[in-house]
Amino acid sequence: MPGAAHGRHVPPRRSPRWSPRLAVRLALVVWGAVVVALWWFDTAASSVRGAGPAMTAAGRVSGLLAAYLVLVQLLLMARIPVLERAVGLDRLAAWHRGLGTNVVLLIVVHVLLTVWGYGLTTHHQPLSELVTVVTTYPEMWKATIGTLLFVAVGVASARAVRRRVSYEAWYLLHLTAYLAVLLAYSHQTATGADFVGHPVNRLLWQGMYLAVAGCLVVWRLVLPAVAVGRHRMAVERVVHEAPGVVSVWIRGRDLHRLGAVAGQFLLWRFAARGHLVSAHPYSLSAPPRPDRLRITVKATGDHSRAIAHLRPGTPVVAEGPFGHFTAEHASRGRTLLVGGGSGIGPVRALTEELLARGDDVVVVHRVSRASDLALWQEFERLAGSGRLVGSGRLVVHRVVGSRRDLGYDPLAARFLVAAVPDVAERDVFVCGPAGMTHAVVRALRGLGLSGKQIHTEEFTLR
Repeated sequence: MPGAAHGRHVPPRRSPRWSPRLAVRLALVVWGAVVVALWWFDTAASSVRGAGPAMTAAGRVSGLLAAYLVLVQLLLMARIPVLERAVGLDRLAAWHRGLGTNVVLLIVVHVLLTVWGYGLTTHHQPLSELVTVVTTYPEMWKATIGTLLFVAVGVASARAVRRRVSYEAWYLLHLTAYLAVLLAYSHQTATGADFVGHPVNRLLWQGMYLAVAGCLVVWRLVLPAVAVGRHRMAVERVVHEAPGVVSVWIRGRDLHRLGAVAGQFLLWRFAARGHLVSAHPYSLSAPPRPDRLRITVKATGDHSRAIAHLRPGTPVVAEGPFGHFTAEHASRGRTLLVGGGSGIGPVRALTEELLARGDDVVVVHRVSRASDLALWQEFERLAGSGRLVGSGRLVVHRVVGSRRDLGYDPLAARFLVAAVPDVAERDVFVCGPAGMTHAVVRALRGLGLSGKQIHTEEFTLR
């Protein structure tokens, strides 16, 4: 393999003390505090004396927080560009998943405490009071259905259940959360003690619901529909790269207007059976061109396996681009890229872009079998003809063999240092299966690399 030559050195950028991600977190926390503060100022101290009223008040607070966090969840996944640039869609999805458990717990706590509080006040048993509330209170039947839908979505999103449910089934069930939100809103405004007789509170919450609904309509429906007509994307050809790995070339018009760069991913829908209902994230595996995009997909499930059977001419819908796995975050002039599985796709695209700007690039391609070395011929061409794509140079290390067969982890810290002696001075991008990614990140941290040097991208949105 060609030897590495040092590319241009760019001094590391100083990270701002006030990170956009922290600003988003703080804004969400502050607005949540405002929700609680409004309840506090509207609640007379005398009204929460005694076990029953105190329990009912706690139930009200948990209900308000649950409603607020549901809106936050929807906002996080509304594909709002400013949020995606500040946080990254993969982390927004992680926040969304993390909030899901809290939302379900708060809803359950809201029901239990409110009913129990009513029962203590009226001297009724909790079960009897629950029947009374559901059958006699206005809009309560809607709230009951909404609660059951939220719990069902929460259960389906639990890790143990999620592994046994197909993405399509999970996605369709997840869509019922929108119905649950509408049902909960109806109950909230009709019977909520913080809304009946409180026009300011009602106006504030209506504004919050309308704002979130507007974001969902604009960025999840309107703009993707406009993009379909503007770019008219369709499958051009499907190329088999390795066992279970295919590249899909997609043609279209004015694709540069998407603003995509190497290393980013889009959410793809194909107008074919089993592909149109839900969108799946696949990264670009080649630098985008005005009339062509390429993704490389490894078969890991029903959807990704079916990609190999797409026919030329199949219409394509794409949302995005998303992701921070880009050359913009490589500032040192020397970069290490580690890819495995489908992660070799964005690594391939990013390699070409970094070479074109003159960086010194090392690629580590991790596979279990030599036959899994997808795109290796393209890496060979880039390594052997660096002068054609820029002043950068490329070294490729192929790490072949399962840990069981080898008897050790070939991406452990000592092996990374042996392969890339100056690894501590490089920006490092890691993309692949979660286990591999976490192991490499631990090894890099052990070698003294800071979090600012390490860049990863996760693809799962559920």
